[in-house]
Amino acid sequence: MKNAIPVYDICRLSDAPSGQKNQEFHVERFGSYVSRHPKSLHLSHGHSFYHMVLFTKGSGKHTIDFTQFTVKPGQLYCMIPGQVHSWNFSGDVDGYIINFSDNFFRSLLLRPDYLEQFIFFSGVSNDGVIQLKNSVLERVVSLFEELLSQSELVKTNGNTDILRVILLHTFLLIDETTAKVHSSAVAGSRQMLMKNFRRLIEQHYKTIRLPKEYADLLYITPNHLNALCQEMVNTTAGELIRERVLLEAKRLLINADLNISEIAYTLNFKDNSYFSRFFRKYEKISPEDFRARFVTTK
Repeated sequence: MKNAIPVYDICRLSDAPSGQKNQEFHVERFGSYVSRHPKSLHLSHGHSFYHMVLFTKGSGKHTIDFTQFTVKPGQLYCMIPGQVHSWNFSGDVDGYIINFSDNFFRSLLLRPDYLEQFIFFSGVSNDGVIQLKNSVLERVVSLFEELLSQSELVKTNGNTDILRVILLHTFLLIDETTAKVHSSAVAGSRQMLMKNFRRLIEQHYKTIRLPKEYADLLYITPNHLNALCQEMVNTTAGELIRERVLLEAKRLLINADLNISEIAYTLNFKDNSYFSRFFRKYEKISPEDFRARFVTTK
């Protein structure tokens, strides 16, 4: 399958000389990062890595998976591999950018799913955009500055564990200031169940569309699953499944090399007519018009 949306790896975006690029981690001031990529950042693109941007100066718009956010100082963006985004800045911007691979923590942590505990790495656009309070912002900036200085030392000593430790400290600090406080173990178990449901959707959205099938995988009843979704995210289980299918449809539609039939096949619809009806029903626009509107706005 051809892919018209560029998907960047860490080495391609790094400022290090060829042969000295780290395939698992990169940290840089955002101003210099933008100046080196003046055009590519404004076009829709994806990453094969985790991506964090902290703004300390500037304004503009940032679109993540077709949801647009207003850029402000003190704002932190956290994205996971596979998300599609683009920038549209107004004037000069600055801050910090951190890119790290899915494997970056695996040699340090026993739990391969460790990052999944942080809601800002859920892959849901709204969850990954955080406006930091000034007191927290100062601490995060200090940690990012430490990452910058330590990354220079790593180039000579090769020991990246200090980068991992500082980055984990940053995650825990952000999580501490943004996570909802749950007063009981029951609330914690509901949160874990919701997280498992989202994980199952991510794994099976192309082939499993019914809430009952997900409820069976979670060993609960469909009514229990719907009540959980209403309580935790104020929507139904079926809507969460549809949102994920529609998101992938949008990502594929901005790929000019794929026709509607190919997209329908990729998403496991029985034919392109059924896919088109599904898309129009929930997006109030045809797949063809969505594609045309997206292209004309770039």
